[in-house]
Amino acid sequence: MRPMATVTAALGLVGALAAAGCGGGAGNPNEVVFWDTSGSSESAVFSEIATECGRTGGYQVRVETVAFDQALNNYKTAAQGGQGPDVLRADVGWVAQLAQAGLIHDLSNTPLATDTGDFLAAPLESTKYQGKTYGVPQVTDTLALFYNKRQLAQAAVDPPKSWDELKAIAPKLGGDRALFINNDEYYALPFLYTFGGDLVDTESRLITVNSPEAVRGVQVAKDLLDAGAARTALDQPNSYTSMKAAFTAGEVAMVIDGPWAVSEFVQSEQFADPANLGIAPVPGSATPSPVGGHDYVIRQGSDATEASMKFIQCMSSAEHQAEIAGKLGLLPTRRSAYDVPEVAQHPVVSAFRPLAANAHNRPWIPENSELLEPLQTAFADILAGRKDAQAALDETARTYQTSVLTDYAQR
Repeated sequence: MRPMATVTAALGLVGALAAAGCGGGAGNPNEVVFWDTSGSSESAVFSEIATECGRTGGYQVRVETVAFDQALNNYKTAAQGGQGPDVLRADVGWVAQLAQAGLIHDLSNTPLATDTGDFLAAPLESTKYQGKTYGVPQVTDTLALFYNKRQLAQAAVDPPKSWDELKAIAPKLGGDRALFINNDEYYALPFLYTFGGDLVDTESRLITVNSPEAVRGVQVAKDLLDAGAARTALDQPNSYTSMKAAFTAGEVAMVIDGPWAVSEFVQSEQFADPANLGIAPVPGSATPSPVGGHDYVIRQGSDATEASMKFIQCMSSAEHQAEIAGKLGLLPTRRSAYDVPEVAQHPVVSAFRPLAANAHNRPWIPENSELLEPLQTAFADILAGRKDAQAALDETARTYQTSVLTDYAQR
């Protein structure tokens, strides 16, 4: 997953495609329309592999690169009218929602669901809803601590393993120049997990976002700001952009981000030598950072379902996952792809592999995305000092119960 407010549109707007009746639904069983929701630095590689899959598989592929932050709503609008792509690159948090709405194909009795032994457990779990399989894992990810090796070496400090260590070394790194905390909701999760907190308990159907453990964890982020050991952006929509700009300009020594950010980091002067970019676990978490990533899904009612299944088999093969990892530094979802020498030796993939293997599962329920939106407001309010952690998360819990998970109890 990447921040929704900061991912840019690429070749066209999905809404325009849906309104025009483009993007699939044309009745051609031999043409697969693929909506690629990746960023511009990744789309060329995905498009190249997609075209190769079509050429070798005997079907046509049309790749439409769309904006991640618009893709879910526009896909739902298009699919409800029998339009849209044949294959969507869906965020892992979208699958259960689309399955519940009947907008993606049940793959349970197809080879895509029966030959899954090579996939990592966490991303594979994201493809399931109510005991059925609706997707195939494309890439996985989680969050890590990125650091400027040169700056830490000059300060004679190591990457912190705990938030207390971060506070201790911050003066040597220039106080609030030590760390930039992005106030987006996904980036709140490692703090919320620090002492064992979580958003909800799906087994007991209990809202836990305002539990003592969750409040204590999120308070850690505010304490870092108050101690002058970190900084943040007061304007929520530009927080992620501000964080990247500060890190790539050398204004801060550390940030928390995912593997997708590396391609942008290494384009900067600070990391023109990629060896200067360090990657370590996020400090202090009793449980790791969240599972992210994307899955391939097929639109319910697609005229190209058979060709789409061949397309996904090809795109998700160990060979092509290894190619994507080698060229982009994204994390494969197949175990065997990590054994390919180019992947095993890739500095980003090798650094993230143990982190992704232990990533914290998110609630794979249809309301997954809706849980993050109220958290975004609460986390920004907490970091800006507009509300204390308990009050902000209590409000989030009330929103969950009244608007998102009305059949769940509050803790």
